[in-house]
Amino acid sequence: MSSEEKRYLWWQKGIIYQIYPRSFMDSNGDGIGDLPGITSKLSYLEWLGVDALWISPIYPSPMADFGYDVADYTDIHPIFGTLDDFDRLVEEAHSKGLKVILDWVPNHTSDEHPWFIESRSSRDNPKRDWYIWRDPAPDGGPPNNWQSVFGGSAWEYDERTGQYYYHAFLAKQPDLNWRNPEVQEAMLNTLRFWFDRGVDGFRVDVMWHLIKDDQFRDNPINPDYKPGAYLKNLPEGVQLPQEIIEMAEAQMKYLPVYNTDRPEVHDIVRKIRQVADEYPERVIIGEIYLPVERLVKYYGEHGDGAHMPFNFQLILLPWNADEISHAIDAYEKALPENAWPNWVLGNHDNHRIASRVGRDQARVAAMLLLTLRGTPTMYYGDEIGMKDVPIPPDMVQDPPAKRFPGLGLGRDPERTPMQWDSGPNAGFTTGTPWLPIADDYKEYNVEVERNDPKSFLSLYRALIGLRRSEPALHVGSYKSLPRNGDLIAYERAYGQQRFIVLLNLGNLPQKYAELGDIPCQVVLSTHMDRHGEKVSREVNLRVNEGVILQVEQ
Repeated sequence: MSSEEKRYLWWQKGIIYQIYPRSFMDSNGDGIGDLPGITSKLSYLEWLGVDALWISPIYPSPMADFGYDVADYTDIHPIFGTLDDFDRLVEEAHSKGLKVILDWVPNHTSDEHPWFIESRSSRDNPKRDWYIWRDPAPDGGPPNNWQSVFGGSAWEYDERTGQYYYHAFLAKQPDLNWRNPEVQEAMLNTLRFWFDRGVDGFRVDVMWHLIKDDQFRDNPINPDYKPGAYLKNLPEGVQLPQEIIEMAEAQMKYLPVYNTDRPEVHDIVRKIRQVADEYPERVIIGEIYLPVERLVKYYGEHGDGAHMPFNFQLILLPWNADEISHAIDAYEKALPENAWPNWVLGNHDNHRIASRVGRDQARVAAMLLLTLRGTPTMYYGDEIGMKDVPIPPDMVQDPPAKRFPGLGLGRDPERTPMQWDSGPNAGFTTGTPWLPIADDYKEYNVEVERNDPKSFLSLYRALIGLRRSEPALHVGSYKSLPRNGDLIAYERAYGQQRFIVLLNLGNLPQKYAELGDIPCQVVLSTHMDRHGEKVSREVNLRVNEGVILQVEQ
């Protein structure tokens, strides 16, 4: 490794692997994944070649939103194990060269958190101002028009004290008042608690929500809103109660100007970063669903914000070569000086990539993710081609799906159990899994695919291995190349080393004729059958094919 390469930190050179703990591996047969289960699969992650595992929330919680409603920030929910189990996981992960990233949920707690129980006990309780309480409007209704992400007013009336409290998500998830210095100190100390236990970083949930307008102004009307638009987008034949229609319309009607992405939020992000900087080589990753020009502000004016504000464009954009190419170039251009990019293909809140674009194109997507400049984040199961799993009505777990049934709003389909082998329950549990297993798990699982040199898993492992071994692919520069039609084309370079990546996102064969006289060699095809092939001047790509070319010296 060159001295230049050594200046990059592990989270810049590495690959992050997201684990949804309920669904990764169950060690005790209760049908729910747990920490000992994750520990038992660390050798698999080491073999796969990733560098860090990010674990979605594992704190004590009533599970109204599956752990994103925290009742204690410094302990482990019994369904996942104990603090000792966690310590063993960290120790074993570190022994294998794997980093551990936790999910931190600072915007809100559970309504069963002791802080909130105190806060709602009386208006003069010392913790009253730890949450956001307001008097009713003159008509007795909510203080303003702010809407919950999960539908309806974001204000919940408390009969005992005669005020409303604010909740950006469920009523059982009251928002903390991050303008209160005591809240800041208490929450930042929870970060230190886990850093002291060896945690290597945090993914910060809904970072852009942390500060609200201090004047509590009404949100403005969306100029693009058209009454009745929601009904027009409903699947044919779906009938909804008027109450639900009105809630959905209200969400579309207002722009969340005053309850998200307030300027003062960057002061809070800076304080979070300062805590991380007390420890060597820790990382702060912000969950932020914002346009790129606003997203990049979360790096901080002086590079003192989040190390990586999550970039979700590959999740949100249509699977179109023009749009994705332009987005990559625009993102690279928008990045502040010395800001490190990142890319995400899937997560626990969005449909799996294999369901969004089909399994054949999902292989092309994998090559895109693992060859772009910046840190890639993988979602468990994507490496074996897992798809969304249909959830029968009587097995629905996710709050939005329960609140708005029949609209496909639930996130359960992308949270189903990991498919380890062809045995009962895909090797995930000896009990009854908390969500159903995919029907095709006997074909798409780790055991089967490890023995197939052309499988999804073999492709991912080859991509990861190539990325890790070649500085041009993990820390090199990015340059967009001339392209046409359904092709994406770019170059990665480091020193004298050059790679050209060509990706066919269309449903027809494509020819790339921009190589000139440069001799190249195919080092990897998504079809896994062209290694070592010599090309120059032009290269033909089959349907659903991506190739990595190494420019010969």
